[in-house]
Amino acid sequence: MEKTIPLFPLNLVVFPGEDLNLHIFEPRYRQLVNECLAKESTFGIPVFMDNKLPGYGTEVHITTLHKRYDDGRMDIKTKGLGVFQLVNFENPVAGKLYAGGEVLLLEPGDAFSPHLDALLTLLERLYDLLQIDIDEVRPDIPNISFRIGHKVGLSIEQEYELLTIDTEAERQQYLIRHLDKVIPVISEMERTKQRIRMNGHFKNLDPINF
Repeated sequence: MEKTIPLFPLNLVVFPGEDLNLHIFEPRYRQLVNECLAKESTFGIPVFMDNKLPGYGTEVHITTLHKRYDDGRMDIKTKGLGVFQLVNFENPVAGKLYAGGEVLLLEPGDAFSPHLDALLTLLERLYDLLQIDIDEVRPDIPNISFRIGHKVGLSIEQEYELLTIDTEAERQQYLIRHLDKVIPVISEMERTKQRIRMNGHFKNLDPINF
């Protein structure tokens, strides 16, 4: 389905289902947000990367106007809805301060994936190595790849590639390939840190029979 929406390009990737807090201060985006609040309408966040719009983004809606400042600035909370492909980009929209354009709203791909157990096992291994806690990731969360996309060390280019993949199974395979690469590197770093900590200390060594 094609739709014309206001556009707010950002140098980040917003995933469907993600909660994103924004501080709105530029006049063009204050206008955009005020109109979306008045109409209860959505806007799009196309990814701006390498000084260009590569073509994909996420439609979002404003869930909360958290704070409005005396000078017109605002703090808002938004949630990602679905992925779109940019059809055209007009900057600014006629009669407006902000950009806009026609987008193709993409249908969600198949949410089933046979790779979930493998992905969650690797995710647990990663966080054990890093010794950090994250929010519980429940297996019943739909499109779990989007839920953890920001939490596995992907670059913005990799996050963008993940956003463009159609099905949950393919996205999970993408994350598994990524984790298969980074976990051995992190594991070796941990072993190196242990060796550094041991340097200069007395060691109990078993005699070698030869």
